[in-house]
Amino acid sequence: MSLNFHWFLPTYGDSRNLVAGGHGTAMSGDRPASLRYLNQIAGAAEENGFEGVLTPTGAWCEDAWLTTAMLVETTETLKFLVAFRPGVVSPTLAAQMAGTFQRHSRGRLLLNVVTGGEPHEQQAYGDFLDKEQRYERTGEFLHIVRELWGNREPISFEGKHLQVRNALLNNHPDPIPPVFFGGSSAPAGPIAAQYADTYLTWGEPLFAVSKKLEWIRRLAVDHGRKLDYGLRIHVISRDTSEQAWAEADRLLEAVDPADIERVQANLAKSESEGQRRMLDLHGGATDRLEIAPNLWAGVGLVRGGAGTALVGSHEEVAERLVEYSRLGISQFILSGYPHVEEAYWFGEGVLPILERRGLWKHPTRRFRPAATTPFATAAASSS
Repeated sequence: MSLNFHWFLPTYGDSRNLVAGGHGTAMSGDRPASLRYLNQIAGAAEENGFEGVLTPTGAWCEDAWLTTAMLVETTETLKFLVAFRPGVVSPTLAAQMAGTFQRHSRGRLLLNVVTGGEPHEQQAYGDFLDKEQRYERTGEFLHIVRELWGNREPISFEGKHLQVRNALLNNHPDPIPPVFFGGSSAPAGPIAAQYADTYLTWGEPLFAVSKKLEWIRRLAVDHGRKLDYGLRIHVISRDTSEQAWAEADRLLEAVDPADIERVQANLAKSESEGQRRMLDLHGGATDRLEIAPNLWAGVGLVRGGAGTALVGSHEEVAERLVEYSRLGISQFILSGYPHVEEAYWFGEGVLPILERRGLWKHPTRRFRPAATTPFATAAASSS
């Protein structure tokens, strides 16, 4: 199996420490999310061979569509995994925006559909549907979008939550952008099975991830479909395991206990089943955070959404990723603090190991075994 790696754009700001908040909770880093800084992250991701970058959605970060559109001209091959919510944009407009983005970026758009699990944030956008209804609307939304992408004649649809009449795209996206979708709640499964190209899950122990993927696989078979699977997780990868865990300890020591209390209280109100599972991994405690080999739940103490990190030597992190790949995961969406530096730690430390094992290939650079790199050759000739 060939593995695909994506990085993350922290459009709320970045830091050498954990940035507290997210998913309905205010957050900001001490490195502001200026366009100049986001370009640095995008450049680091592209240079290290990441296929794309995930850009979050919500009131706590910058708009994903506008931000990524501004980064298209400063990158060459990097794709943009744009997160958006069906409840705040019409399906016809979203289908049209995807077509425009694909043309101007030369096919570098990926879509991450987010149903939304924080009622207070949804209501701030004028969305007052309950959780069950939001998933129903997501299904209707994706049905309309896919119909628009696949038809050259006007389409009409009348659902419980969405209606369109004689909708038609003048320019279809080429290629059609892959749809990434995640959700751990019962109503999320059928939506993923019918409409997603890649089903995403956050980083949990292997047995929990395996159980979730089997659930989606069975539903996908019922609909005559086969999906890709992805993992969203943070990474702290260093030359030695001791160095990596020392960095995790440093991040934890820098956390303000008041931030833990504030964020945990806000996240406890979430309707997201995935968020509940993240909270259950640590229970708010700071003394039992390695929940599986090299799997650290410390990020989730202060950050909503993906709350775990793979921590260890480059070899250990590579092996843990291989273990997830054996479950069927081929798409990995990673991040780390700060995002510029961690892109290089992972890109120069872990990806070459996976490349040597034939599991990954840099999209633009020819592979050279470590022993024949210019530095290694020079060192050998001078010894």
